[in-house]
Order: sequence, then C-alpha cells, then structure tokens
Amino acid sequence: MKISTSLPTTESAQHKKAVLLIVLASYLMIVLDISIVITGLPKIRDSLGFTAATLSWVHTAYTLSFGGLLMAGARAGDLFGRQRMFVLGLTIFVLASLAIGLAPSPGFLVAARAMQGMGSAILAPATLALLSVTFTEGVERTKALGWYGATAGVGASIGMVLGGVLADLLSWRVGFFINVPLGIALIWAAVRFIKETPRDPGKLDFAGAILSTLGMVSLVYGLVEAAETGWSSLHSWVPLLASVVLLIAFFVHESQTSQPLLPLRLFSNRARSGAYAARLLFLAGVIGFWFYLTQYLQGVLGMRPLQAGMAFLPATLVQLFAAMWVSRMTQRIGNERTLAIGMAITVVGMTWLAQIDAASSYVISVALPMMVLGMGQGLTLSPLTIAGVAGVAAQDAGAASGLVNTSHQLGGSVGLAMLVVVFSLSNSHTGDAKIDLAHRVASSLGASAMLLLVALIIVLIFIVRSPTTRSNPFSPSTE
Repeated sequence: MKISTSLPTTESAQHKKAVLLIVLASYLMIVLDISIVITGLPKIRDSLGFTAATLSWVHTAYTLSFGGLLMAGARAGDLFGRQRMFVLGLTIFVLASLAIGLAPSPGFLVAARAMQGMGSAILAPATLALLSVTFTEGVERTKALGWYGATAGVGASIGMVLGGVLADLLSWRVGFFINVPLGIALIWAAVRFIKETPRDPGKLDFAGAILSTLGMVSLVYGLVEAAETGWSSLHSWVPLLASVVLLIAFFVHESQTSQPLLPLRLFSNRARSGAYAARLLFLAGVIGFWFYLTQYLQGVLGMRPLQAGMAFLPATLVQLFAAMWVSRMTQRIGNERTLAIGMAITVVGMTWLAQIDAASSYVISVALPMMVLGMGQGLTLSPLTIAGVAGVAAQDAGAASGLVNTSHQLGGSVGLAMLVVVFSLSNSHTGDAKIDLAHRVASSLGASAMLLLVALIIVLIFIVRSPTTRSNPFSPSTE
C-alpha cells in the first residue's frame, strides 16, 4: 500500500493553500454536522418520537458506519485514487444530508445517518492522506496536520452554537440542508484544484471490512440494549458476545491476509499505539460533554435550543484560542508534553463539570469548567493527530490515517454507548424530573472524567515516556 510522500517540487504555494482550504472545509463540514445534531437532539426527539435510549442511535448509527468503514475507506483511496474517493465521499455525504433533512420517521432518519456515515468514511481518510501527499515531511506537514487536528475540536464547539441557533430559530432540519450547497461547492473545488494521486495495484480486504464493521455494530448495539432492557436480556448479551467473536476473527484475519485493512505492524510502535488508545478513550469521554450537557441546559436550566447553543460559546472561544496557540507550544516544549498538559486540563475540566446538580448556576458550575474543558481539548486534539501518524513508513501512511479517524469515531460511538448505560442506571429516587435528570447527567459526566483519566495515564506511560517520541517524533519509521 504505497503512497508518495509529496507532490512534485514545482507544486505552487498557492495550490497547496487551495488544497489545504478544501480539505479543512470538508473535514469541518463533517465535524460541524456531528455537533449540530447533538444540539438539535431534543428537537429531533420531540419531532419524530424517539425514546430516551433510541435517541442515541441518531448519533450512533452515523459513528458506527463512519468508524466501521473507515479502514476500508482508507484502503479504497490507495487503490482508486484519493481525489476520486474524496469526491465520491462528498457526494454520498451530500445526498444523505438531503435525505436526513426530509426524514419523516425515526427509522428513516437513522438509516440516512448510517448512509451519511458511509460517505464520511470514504471522505475523512482521503482528507488526511491528501495532506500527507501535498505537504513535505517536517515543519510544513506538521503545521498542516496541526490545522487538521484543531479543526476537529474547534468545529465541534462551533457546531454546538450553530446547531442551537438553527434548531431554535428555524428547524433542526436546516442543519442538514446547509450541507447540500456547501458540499456541491466543495465537489467543484476538489475536481478543479486537487490532483489525483498514484494508485496501488493491490486489492480491497472485503472480509476485514465486513468483520470489523459487524463487530463494532454488535458491540455498541449490545451496550445500548443493555441500557434499555437490562444486562440479562438476550438483546444485550448476545450481540456483546457476537462482537467479541467477530473482533477476534478480524484481528486473526488481519494477521494472515497479505493486504490487510489494518497492518498489525502499526501497533509495534509504543508511542503510536498509545496515541490510538488515548484518542479512542479521549473521544469516549468527551462525547458525554456534548451529548448530555445540552440536555442538562435545556431540561434542567430551562434554556431554549438557541440559548443552549450560545451557552457553549465559552468552550468554543477558549478552544479556538488554544488551537491557534498549540503549534507554538509544541515547538517550545514538544508534542508529547503539550499532549499531556492538554489531556490533564481536560480531566480537571470534566471533573469540575461533573459536580453540577439541579440547583447549579450556569456561570459558576457550567461556564467556568466549560472554559477549562475548551482549553484542554484545544491543546489535545492536534498533538494526538500528529502522534498517530508520526514516524509511519510510507507504505503504511494510508492505513495510519484511517486508524486515526477510526479511533476518533469509534471512541465517540463506544463511549456514548457506555455512558447511555451509566445514564440509565443512575437515579436520584426523588421523583422530581429535573433533579433526576441533573443527577443522571452528573453521573455520566463523572464516568466521562474517568475515561479521560485513563487516557491521560496512557499518554504519560506510552507517549511521554517513550524514547521514540523524545528523540524525533517526525522521523520516518524504520520498522
């Protein structure tokens, strides 16, 4: 699975900027869409009649399809060309967005969200790989990857605000309709400015794609069903058992096939393995902040969607500042130390936020810890992205890009499923709806803080203390 590490030296600076803008705009559209959905969940629930447990499938169907197919999407870029896959992914994403905006029922919306996730699974690895082949190894590529990582965090924060504005003033459906003209413009720009990359003459690992996707679908479905029907139900433990079997079969298959979706040698590097695990746990923890705090703001503090969206501004502004400053920080103290500091700040912010109750004030109990969280996320996501692709051999660059995105999406999916269980099992036993909701949200955020703490420990052990990252995190691998 070979890819070139840079475009010809005659590549103009203007053309590189155009590619960077197209890639970041496309990735921003994906991230914004996820956040807009989360802010609009209460409106979607009331409009289409979702239950409390099945509402999570509005997010889970997307992330499962996205995360489960990401490795196949990354490999498809190697085989058929990244510009072609970029355009195909955008096209599917746009058509699915239109379908979601027109959704008449919960089942239709969830199915369209799964289709949208498929488009993202093709698009996302192409965006990251295009940066790798457009920008040369070293400072130039590091800056581009830094912008890519910052886009994930800043876009999520902006999406919460935008989602609230759209859901309150117009309709939650508008958040999906706006993807249509934006996506069409990006398709035109991609055809016009992005050059096709060399193709690998290999083949796609269909068996690996099927095993990994079915394994993750079974895992999250079992966790969600456990929240609704209990752990003793066949609807929960049967799919959980199936997920174990399927995922074991996936790794066995990957170790034996000649052209795997996931080359297991990627895990031979201690720092990169730590980066993948930390990213998965980080997103598993952070998803609770986005998913449950919006319900707290509207269900306990009585905010309208517009107010709830605007209530995320403290996190948005601070995260934007941190993301803009993170490249300077990494140059001064190193990528791994910046990552550890950002992760630690995020743990503090989530732990503080988990102290909320029905009598909490927005300014002291929500806005201030939210600002701490925003600072931590702004300092974390970009270094995590760099750590996940640093030192990868050229033939594994596409797979590493896919694995970074897979960890990101599956972390959110599995994390939300776990937090749904925590939310379901928590009960204040007061009979007061607001007190009970506040207690459930606080318990879920407490579980999020624990997941983030584990991610921090992994960063300290596997990345900060790794000899490879202390020496030169951007040197090509000799594995």
